[in-house]
Amino acid sequence: MPNANEDKSRALSQAESLAVSELLSVAPVADDLGHRFHEAGFRLALVGGSVRDALLGRLGNDLDFTTDARPEDVLKIVRPWADAVWEVGIAFGTVGCQKDGYQIEVTTYRSEAYDRTSRKPEVSYGDSIEQDLVRRDFTVNAMALALPEKEFVDPHGGRDDLARRVLRTPGTPEESFSDDPLRMMRAARFAAQLDFEVDPEVVTAMGEMAGRIEIVSAERVRDELNKLILSPNPRKGLTLLTETGLADRVLPELPALRLERDEHHRHKDVYDHTLIVLEQAMDLEENGPDLTLRLAALLHDIGKPRTRRFEGDGRVSFHHHEVVGAKMTKKRMTALKYPNEMVRDVSRLVELHLRFHGYGTGEWTDSAVRRYVRDAGPLLDRLHKLTRSDCTTRNKRKAAALSRAYDGLEERIAQLKEQEELDSIRPDLDGNQIMEILGVGPGPAIGQAYKVLLELRLENGPMEHDAAVAALKEWWDGQR
Repeated sequence: MPNANEDKSRALSQAESLAVSELLSVAPVADDLGHRFHEAGFRLALVGGSVRDALLGRLGNDLDFTTDARPEDVLKIVRPWADAVWEVGIAFGTVGCQKDGYQIEVTTYRSEAYDRTSRKPEVSYGDSIEQDLVRRDFTVNAMALALPEKEFVDPHGGRDDLARRVLRTPGTPEESFSDDPLRMMRAARFAAQLDFEVDPEVVTAMGEMAGRIEIVSAERVRDELNKLILSPNPRKGLTLLTETGLADRVLPELPALRLERDEHHRHKDVYDHTLIVLEQAMDLEENGPDLTLRLAALLHDIGKPRTRRFEGDGRVSFHHHEVVGAKMTKKRMTALKYPNEMVRDVSRLVELHLRFHGYGTGEWTDSAVRRYVRDAGPLLDRLHKLTRSDCTTRNKRKAAALSRAYDGLEERIAQLKEQEELDSIRPDLDGNQIMEILGVGPGPAIGQAYKVLLELRLENGPMEHDAAVAALKEWWDGQR
């Protein structure tokens, strides 16, 4: 006969009942799938982030389930039912499928742990949902809803932690992080995503075990870092990574920005400035979070520690920190296995982020404006946002002057674009025309001529055909 504690654990609170009702109303597919597993003699439960998000009233289209059925049995159940099925994660006990617009993953009860020298978890199947839940990262992700009976399973107090908005581990933090060190970064990510506080014992363990993150693959670290950076409050997560020493292992350029300041404060706090620039860049986003822009904001000044110089007149300089920073950005992003295109774009933005400051009060020539647009290329809109975000001065007059100057630059770019199609600046003669005029075939000389005409185009704007031909012939005569 069940005792009072068992009755209590099975009874749904009013909040739980509302969450379950909402969950099943927006995702009847979950109830349907639960009945199918029950009829096949297996248990199924909605689990982890899906339950957490249902209780927070933010359930999306990604649903995670856990079951005592082995992957081959899961396939037999879902194949006749799902719109599509994939087996990419089957080696880890996960079967994926799609049904009525929902992305579903069904994972066999499991436990996983890292070998001290391995970058991949060793997976073994479990026999009960309680065993499965105790291996989860945090208590707020260690709740389940058993289907089709709709029983709430919460052996580690996840619902209370959710109400308190705190992150704890089901077991000890040391055991959890030893099993999967990436959970330390996940703590920072959830703090940033959900605006939760991290339990002090968890923070302590993160600091003591930061070195364990080095056995995790670069790809997994990168993916977790991306989720943190794309969150609503990345400062919170990045601060936690920095304070626990994890950033020293995965993104050492960030804590390196905490430069010692002399007693006269001749330069601003670069670390805090960077986080402000990131937040200001976020405020300028127009179509949702932009990872390329946010990474550029986060990394734009990482060249400063290497270039800091104390000048004879007492000033502090960071000459060419944008060039050094671009090289450092490329190296770090490559180490974290970012796609080549993103590495190129973020590095380019870092390299160009100071270019505007040569604009002054608007004395740039039209050719300088053309070169600015040409060098930014498809990154021009992001460069606008990054440059505007990089102004963190508390001097309102200076900030207003910088803003007006950039307004003026954007207006000039718009005017020149309307007149000259700046987005696709090309020489006034193409390669075939150059060969015909010069009477020569393909070769290095044609490439040189093309560059000369491009420089003339940037310097003078569009040229009439006859003028371009004359300029080409004049250059060619000089070469001969």
